[in-house]
Amino acid sequence: MRKKLPQFLLVIIIWLGLFLIPAFAQANDQETIEIDGRQLFEVADYDTFPAEVRANWVNYQIKAVVESGEKPQTTIEIRNKLPIIILNNRYLLTVTRKDTSPINSPREQADIWADKITQAVEKSQKERNESYLTRRLFLAFTLLVLSSVINWLLGKFWQKAIYFCSKIFNLDRSNSESNKNKALTLGLSFSLLLIRISLWLVATIYITNLFPLTRSWSYRIKTRLIESFTISLISIGNNSYSLLDFLFLAVLEITLFIVANVLANFLLKRVLILTQISRGVREAIALVVKYVFIFIGTIVLLQVWGFDLSSLTILASAFGVAIGFGFQDIAKNFGSGLVLLFERPIQVGDFVEVNQYAGIIEYIGPRSTLIKTLDQISIIVPNSRFLESEVINWSHNNPISRLHIPIGVSYDSEVQLVKTALLEASKKCSDVLSFPPPQVLLLGFGDSAINFELLVWMAQPQKQSIIKSELYFAISTSFNNHHIEIPYPQQDINLRSAIFPVPGAVEVKNSHEDQAG
Repeated sequence: MRKKLPQFLLVIIIWLGLFLIPAFAQANDQETIEIDGRQLFEVADYDTFPAEVRANWVNYQIKAVVESGEKPQTTIEIRNKLPIIILNNRYLLTVTRKDTSPINSPREQADIWADKITQAVEKSQKERNESYLTRRLFLAFTLLVLSSVINWLLGKFWQKAIYFCSKIFNLDRSNSESNKNKALTLGLSFSLLLIRISLWLVATIYITNLFPLTRSWSYRIKTRLIESFTISLISIGNNSYSLLDFLFLAVLEITLFIVANVLANFLLKRVLILTQISRGVREAIALVVKYVFIFIGTIVLLQVWGFDLSSLTILASAFGVAIGFGFQDIAKNFGSGLVLLFERPIQVGDFVEVNQYAGIIEYIGPRSTLIKTLDQISIIVPNSRFLESEVINWSHNNPISRLHIPIGVSYDSEVQLVKTALLEASKKCSDVLSFPPPQVLLLGFGDSAINFELLVWMAQPQKQSIIKSELYFAISTSFNNHHIEIPYPQQDINLRSAIFPVPGAVEVKNSHEDQAG
């Protein structure tokens, strides 16, 4: 319930925002006259009366006649050389030159509007008849039942569709966790959802148009939404832009990003893979092409959209201030990403250690880098971390690196035999390189053991833990074969006897001698 409440509030906020947008926008030059959601015509400003005031007056007068049930009677009078429409002996509207179309005079326009008003009022009064409403209610109920049946049949049909598609593509229906089954089920379920939403949307619109009240509500909501999306919100330079313009630009930008990703993936997996360059260089080239394509495409879209790029200087200044106050870390990480991209101290596929993290670099983005550890855990590291702290790159330039295996043996062991046993153990590990050859160093004589170190070379630094484990297993087996002992830590304690004078011992001895005498 707690999760659903914020989503519900978000939907309410969006709807309120859409309905409040027209209130902050500039007034229109023309307003619509409508009866029960049916648009009749539009009126313009007249003298000191805005179009909205005139439209509200006309709509109020027409609605009063409709609800009164009086038969509509419209007449035309000429006052101040302008035609005036009279509805049931009450003033309704003065038709001006701004209200007319270019091909009609004000008088001709007044006659046309008078006929429209009469027909619309008669139709609205007929729709309020009890028998008419009863028929419409029965039609609405029938449509609801029919929509429910179609909705149920669509579900059954889609189940059959999933079954037949799984047979056509030879999918294992018992394994619902497979990627192909998931993709098929998700695609068909999404298409079913779209069809069902379209079905109920069409049914709802049709039913709301059956009744005067619901049709009026539907018309107002539709008009409000259209105004919210089309009314000018902001002016940049000589151009004004509406919410619909910004949505259209957002769709174009999203399309541009999708095309850029497709182009980068095609270049990476189809073109650059044919070359002999390393994976990291391929990733860097694809990333640069992607960002250049997005940058140039954005400029072209803004030009086509009608945006004056010279006004970007103000936006750039504001963006710079925003970076200075709140986006320092983001800008620092983005700049670090550019340094990593062109300087390439690390590349995709390198095995690195950053602080306490060690793993393979999977992706270098504009803000962060993805590292996949040996436990297959994804670590997201900010790009600035690679430039501010020490980074151990086991794969830099040359992935071949050396492992140090310390080992101690007892003092009873022959050092040459120990060296032979360690070299034999290194040969049994397949991941140890034969060239450069392994080496055995005698480090010194410790308190409990003679200390040796086995040095081996490997070409896969990400497998160093596994290689160490295999070497220790091989060393244990080799030592057992040669009867070489690995000692426990030990200490020798030497005790020396001594005579210490005890106070009073002489007096006790003399007393015993006197008693004996």
